[in-house]
Amino acid sequence: MNLPRHPITAAADRFILLALGVLLLGGLILAYSNHFHNSFHFDDSHAIQNNLFLRDLRNIPLFFRDGRTFSALPTNQTFRPLLSTTFALDYRAGNGSPFSFHVTTFALYILQLAAMVVLFVRIMDTSDGGAENRFRNRVIALFSVGVYALHPACAETINYICARSDSLSTLTILLGLALYAELPDWRRFGLYLVPPLLGMLVKATTVAFAPILFCYIALFSARNLRQALCDSLPAFAAMAGAAVFVVKMNPPTFTTGGTSLFHYVITQPFVVLHYFRTFFVPDQLSADTDWNPFDSISDDRVWAGCAFIGALIWAGILAARRPLTKPVAFGIAFFLLGLLPTSLTPLSEVLNDHRMFLPFVGLALCCGWTAGLLTRKTRSPLGVFGRVIVPLALIAALGRGTFRRNEVWKTEETLWRDVTEKSPKNGRGLMNYGLTQMAQGKYDQARRYFNEALVYCPNYPTLEVNLGIVEAAQRRPAEAEAHFQRAIALSPEYPDGYFYYARWLNEEGTSQKAIPFLKRAIALSPAASDARELLMAIYARERDLPNPKTGEAAGKP
Repeated sequence: MNLPRHPITAAADRFILLALGVLLLGGLILAYSNHFHNSFHFDDSHAIQNNLFLRDLRNIPLFFRDGRTFSALPTNQTFRPLLSTTFALDYRAGNGSPFSFHVTTFALYILQLAAMVVLFVRIMDTSDGGAENRFRNRVIALFSVGVYALHPACAETINYICARSDSLSTLTILLGLALYAELPDWRRFGLYLVPPLLGMLVKATTVAFAPILFCYIALFSARNLRQALCDSLPAFAAMAGAAVFVVKMNPPTFTTGGTSLFHYVITQPFVVLHYFRTFFVPDQLSADTDWNPFDSISDDRVWAGCAFIGALIWAGILAARRPLTKPVAFGIAFFLLGLLPTSLTPLSEVLNDHRMFLPFVGLALCCGWTAGLLTRKTRSPLGVFGRVIVPLALIAALGRGTFRRNEVWKTEETLWRDVTEKSPKNGRGLMNYGLTQMAQGKYDQARRYFNEALVYCPNYPTLEVNLGIVEAAQRRPAEAEAHFQRAIALSPEYPDGYFYYARWLNEEGTSQKAIPFLKRAIALSPAASDARELLMAIYARERDLPNPKTGEAAGKP
């Protein structure tokens, strides 16, 4: 029989929980205090900085009709209208400064952590919900969320502004699960489907909500698997319908960037193992890794990854058999299902650290609950030490790791220097670090990194563009023009090749020759602001202003 707790004891419990919550929030703010002025990186350049559509809030309705508004690069133009809307609002709030973007992402992160606490408490109370366990469950939930909140791997997503697609879609999945768990009487109205449906307008990986919800229902709500399937059918139907809609709305120029589905998929089991290891030992974080797809299933790493996934699934099945260990089973399922969308879609990189953001929610639950079970029966002073001091020390160490990881993301130079050290065979990393040297006028050093990058990326049009720029800076016009032309030949649909060639032609005093290339760049990428600005500058200088209706030059007076 469960007796109610004494009012004084209950008040003390609430005070302790409030103090732990405030301590966790304070630690989170302290750990991320040095990240709010970190610069733009990666896809931020074409999705935010050079995206003309973000500069006017009147374009927001257009985001929901035309996926080309998402990016200035055709191959990256995908249908993410809600994400673009948040970017446009941040652009207006901060006049294009990264500070406003970081503030919004961090606020959304705090909201996500609150949803995690609600969901974790519900799961733990369902599995071991006696009155005498309620306080302990809440402490474990706060500890589990604290480990996730301050994990350095999550800093990879919070620092990378365009990776808000991961953090915001994760938030919508957790809100959907929390609404389903906390408001059973409202399930028939489908209220819990609203957040993940909005999440599909942020990133298509939100489709993982349906199988994750099925596992939740099967473990904590339904009498059997058949009922669980029936209860989760609305989620599967909604996510499937949303996925079809998003795919149809993607521009035809969009590509996931991968080449071979087979080689990509056989690499993923070992990638999953790598992610699992990173949760416990986050010492290999790299903003851009140098991993390549495996060549054959005869690679030992393929079978090591498959064996690990098999063992993890078996552990989940065993945990699902006992009510007390069902949170472990759900955490394992959440981890694997959270990785499923990116494991079955051939992307340009076989792994990315920001892909761990969603699945690590499951590992945080799994490991936090396991730790709670292992220490719940301990009464010795050593056991008290293990239940209090060790968790706080662990969270503090993770927070320190996050603070240091934020320093890596501070500038382009600090980020890409870290990449070249962690991923020395990454051609893009070498090229981007070379760019930071070129920005400082260190042209010989920049060329050295560009040529080293050529070894790993011999047919990379962006690298050819940058080689052209560095050659032009050192007054080697013939070499510069050859690189610009090769960039265009390698990728005729790449707008930056035309723009930078045109910019060089303009600098060489042949602005009339630049005009056709600028027009081609604008035709390929209507969102590109730099090409439009240069073209208008040339027209203005030549007194050959374009007709506002046709965009064609009106002719000299």
